[in-house]
Amino acid sequence: MEWFTAPDYWLSRLVFQRALAAVYLVAFLGAALQFRALIGANGILPVPAHLQRVPWRAAPTLFRLHYSDRFFAACAWTGCLLAAALVAGAADQLPLWTAMLMWAALWGLYLSIVNVGQTWYGFGWESLLLEAGFLAVLLGNERTAPPVLVLWLIRWLLFRVEFGAGLIKWRGDRCWRDLTCLYYHHETQPMPGPLSWFFHHLPKLFHRTEVAANHVAQLLVPVVLFTPQPVASVAACLIVVTQLWLVLSGNFAWLNWLTIVLALSAIDGSFIADPPALPDSPLWYEVLVIAVTALLLGLSYRPARNLLSRHQAMNRSYDPLHLVNTYGAFGSISRVRHEIVVEGTDEPVVHAGTVWREYGFKGKPGDPLRLPRQFAPYHLRLDWMMWFAALSPAYAHSWFGPFVERLLTGDPATLRLLRDNPFPDAPPTHVRARVYRYRYTTWDELRTTHAWWHRTLVRDFLPPVALAGRVVK
Repeated sequence: MEWFTAPDYWLSRLVFQRALAAVYLVAFLGAALQFRALIGANGILPVPAHLQRVPWRAAPTLFRLHYSDRFFAACAWTGCLLAAALVAGAADQLPLWTAMLMWAALWGLYLSIVNVGQTWYGFGWESLLLEAGFLAVLLGNERTAPPVLVLWLIRWLLFRVEFGAGLIKWRGDRCWRDLTCLYYHHETQPMPGPLSWFFHHLPKLFHRTEVAANHVAQLLVPVVLFTPQPVASVAACLIVVTQLWLVLSGNFAWLNWLTIVLALSAIDGSFIADPPALPDSPLWYEVLVIAVTALLLGLSYRPARNLLSRHQAMNRSYDPLHLVNTYGAFGSISRVRHEIVVEGTDEPVVHAGTVWREYGFKGKPGDPLRLPRQFAPYHLRLDWMMWFAALSPAYAHSWFGPFVERLLTGDPATLRLLRDNPFPDAPPTHVRARVYRYRYTTWDELRTTHAWWHRTLVRDFLPPVALAGRVVK
């Protein structure tokens, strides 16, 4: 069927799949390096306990069959190897059905991780990666021309990501409508990057221009994706530029990078290079793509209805396989930055003169003298949840107590999530947590103090605690 394929997008398909595999690689690497402390058998929120609480239909996962830390590590590292092979183009050297199985295995492995990840995997870009990864299964490889239906489904996904984010802003915080949100956002965003301090100090007129440009990029440009070429390619390029601006100004894991990958699929590759002659698609492949497209269009009803709703929800999955989801970010903006500072002491009794030493986190602000680092697209899950906990203790209800307990026992897996441990020889006797108000220093303060942040104590978050029954020598 001639209408079934779009040969002009062969290069776009190649770039999309290779780049998507690279994002998968980052995601699996993060899972392999962080899971023991977060969701391992002895982790903060153990997988076995979670599986006992949640029915199979609500969270399908390979770990229903068996769970051990060794098995989880094997799955995560297998995902890394498989993703690396796809980045290198291994799928294009194999028969079509084999390439599809490789992509399906990658999707199934990551779905299994997300569905046991609990609060650590409750971010919108997890579902975004799964939805994009499922569509990649149907894109075929170099032995077939890209199917038109799947290319339109990818564009529909990109539309929901951008348009959903634009609507949630316009409907949400008033500062998006009066163009003042970026007076605060560069300072209060979850994890600032090395350039965020400089972005914050740009003139207010520039910030207002940024917000206005964001509304154009998220509310108008996505609609243009559905117009004929070359206009759709121009719209995709505008989305890429907008996302690169966000990459420079903060650390949003792989959200921006994956949005760029989706946008690249909408660019007509024939403008760059002529497509090669490609054989006709097998009949079984065409039937499968048509059937799955019909399924995904049916599952799109609730996400589409959510876009039109006055009570629009952000980052929600409507099925346990994360096939079609709704997206959005920063419907409201914090005006003030609060950070939780975790401290310990090795003194046997806490008193007014107790010396407390601070734990350093890899990504979130801590030491005022330390310039934030760039970690995205790598996702520092603990650091992100510390930002949420500072917004409200309700976000920390399930995990903060077990986290502190592991600091008190000197758990090696937990300590590896931190930048530095002030108690290298023996765990502390007591740990406490306090909330500080953080603000960026001014240019004059930076020159005088060499500090990027100024912080002021606000209140206690957790009073000094010790392990029950512990004997201090």
